[in-house]
Amino acid sequence: MSDVISAAVTALSAKFTGGFDAVAKFVMIGEGSIMVDATGVHAGDDEADVTLTASVDDFQAMFDGDLSPTSAFMTGKLKVEGNMGLAMKLGSALA
Repeated sequence: MSDVISAAVTALSAKFTGGFDAVAKFVMIGEGSIMVDATGVHAGDDEADVTLTASVDDFQAMFDGDLSPTSAFMTGKLKVEGNMGLAMKLGSALA
């Protein structure tokens, strides 16, 4: 696992201490994927109910609170595939 993915797993684990009631995948372009589910946060590339794709820098800005997920989506920096309702729940958790 890359240092970037390890750091992202740590950052997301702090935000999803109780897990997530569905399966979400964060795809960091050029680095890999992170899964968030009922068991917590881990590196992986499994099937998901919702997939969020962005650059490492944009995800870092979202994790740090410097970029809102809504703004990232509206400006095309964040791509969403799958259940949009779950994507909105993830956005609230990241904020």
